[in-house]
Formats: sequence, C-alpha cells, structure tokens
Amino acid sequence: MKIVVIGTRGIPDIQGGVETHCQELYPRIVKLGCDVTVVRRSSYIAPSNRISDFDGVKLHDIYAPRKKSIEAIIHTFLSVCYAKKEHADILHIHAVGPSLLVPFAKFLGLTVIMTHHGPDYERKKWGKLAKVVINFGERVGIKYANQVIVISDVINNIIKTKYKYSKANLIYNGVNIPIKSKKTDYLERLGLESGKYIFTLGRFVEEKGFDGLIKGFLNAKLVDYKLVIAGAADHEDEYSSKLKHLAYTNNIILTGFIKGEKLNQLFTNARLFVLPSFHEGLPISLLEAMSYNLDVLVSDIPANLEIKLDKNNYFNCGNWEDLTSKLLQKINNQAISIQYNMEKYNWNHIAKQVYSIYQSAIKK
Repeated sequence: MKIVVIGTRGIPDIQGGVETHCQELYPRIVKLGCDVTVVRRSSYIAPSNRISDFDGVKLHDIYAPRKKSIEAIIHTFLSVCYAKKEHADILHIHAVGPSLLVPFAKFLGLTVIMTHHGPDYERKKWGKLAKVVINFGERVGIKYANQVIVISDVINNIIKTKYKYSKANLIYNGVNIPIKSKKTDYLERLGLESGKYIFTLGRFVEEKGFDGLIKGFLNAKLVDYKLVIAGAADHEDEYSSKLKHLAYTNNIILTGFIKGEKLNQLFTNARLFVLPSFHEGLPISLLEAMSYNLDVLVSDIPANLEIKLDKNNYFNCGNWEDLTSKLLQKINNQAISIQYNMEKYNWNHIAKQVYSIYQSAIKK
C-alpha cells in the first residue's frame, strides 16, 4: 500500500503538533507494511535535515514560500499533483487548511484520508478572509474525503454540530513513555536547578498565551523559581517580537526550538508544566508532560478538559490573576510525581487504528 502524506511542514524534528504526530505515526505505519512518503515544505528544511529517509519513511521536499498566507495552499496543490504522479493508493491530508484541496485530489482520482487536528480558523494569527478560507477547507474536507479522522471528542462534536457528520474515526494523539534523563549539563548551561523552574513549550503565536503566562509568573513573585519557555516562531511577527522582548527584560529563559536530550532534561527536572493556551486540538506537549509524571496547570479550554485532569490542574483561560493564584498554590504545595493513565495515547495502538482505516478506504 502506497501512502503519500501532506499538510505537515515535515519530519523529523520540525516544530509543531502535526509534525510531532507524523514523526511518531508514520515509522510505525511503515512497520505495518506500507510504503510511506511524507512531503515536506522546502522552506522549513535546514541543510542538516536534507535527508531522503527517516526510520523507513521516505521524505520528498516540495517548494513552499515562507509566507503564512499562501504557504500551505501552494504547497498542498503541488503535493496533490505529486501524489497523483506517484500513483498513491492513499493520500493522507493533515489539518483543515490543506483540506481545501480534498475536492481537487478526488477529481484526480485519489483516495483521500483527512485528519482534523483542530479548528485552525480559531487561531488569532488569521485575519477574517483566512478564517473563511480555512473554515471552507474544513467543510469540503469533511464532505469529500473518503475517511475523516479526528484527534479528540471536542473536534468530533464540532463537526457533528456544524455539519451533522457522525462518521468520523476518533483516534487520539499519542505520546511515548520516556526514559528520563540522568544528565543536567543542559540545565546547568541555562543556569537552572532541578525542581526550581516552571516549564512550557510551543510555537510563539498569540493563542499559546505565553505573554499571559509571563505576566502571571511575574505577579506570583516566585523569587526562588525561574520560568522556561521552549519554542520559536514559524514566522516572525509583531507578537513574537513583543513576547521575546517581554521575556528578555524579565529574565525569562527562552531556549529556542529544542528536541532530544535537551528537551528530555527540561521535562525530567521541571517542578511544574504550564499550558496557558486559548486554542488546542489535543495538545501533545501536555501529554508529554504527563508522560514525565509532572504536576501540570493548564487552561480550561475544551481540548484540555477532555483529558480529565483533577480540578486543581485547571485555571480560567485568559484570566491571568487566576493563573497567578493557581501557580502559588502549586508551588507552595509539596512537589509530587503523578501516575497518569496514558493507555489510550499509545502510538503503537494508534498506528494500527490508522492502518485499519487505510485498508477500509481501499476496499471501499
């Protein structure tokens, strides 16, 4: 079975939830017997990452302008044409924006799977026209794709309500159970002590709420603790510039985009993980924090509530005074290691579910 995957910036080690999802999923799909090619956006591929294979997954780079308003649509069009040329048995499109091209792919005779990772039209970075276009991508993707996958009950309920569509396949995001780091050299380079910092990570976009987290942290006056934010901006803009200035002028530690051992050390030794987002699909970063048995504090948006944490792990989204109060409660209580139930977030099980959908789509 020949699978072509589009809608992601690419793998491996490229920032983003969809990118992490694909990096974990497709090597497992290959092991189940599929020929998988992930199409990457050329503008995101660093010289050190110009490779043709990752854990058995073929990588193919196609042009994409580094401009957020046209990047996805141009790249998706070229990628659909590539999938047709390669005679793909399945074209798997990730995210609702790229799903705008599902009807075009079907016109070319391709069998299309769409994964809905969240209502991206709610992201604050998009203007009115972009939101209309992305909304339309969601609509036509759901209408014309051979099979639809959603990563959370929240998303499933959205499309049931908006489109009366009740045939979606619910397959959660996943997480690996980590081998915790025994090293602290990266922490020492950052001037950090184990258990003496609050940690978060993600792209520098407005809906992540990192500026509010900084304000909440500063108001808490936790003089013995530091705040560490891992991540970067895909596209430098006014918000990301202001966020960096706010961080640098208040001694907040920004690591940039990191993976591997550096990220392992930060997760292993954090006192608390905070996710202040206004918008998520099903946040892999939160699942990662849970896999490290960390105490967590997250906004009470539907995607976070779906994980069903204890009440004291949530604060009112966008209410930075409530965040400050909950931060103080967490830090003033004794540090704890929490054993979360992670069974339904197992990547091996998720890969088998996706593979089963591929088989079903081809049979039909």
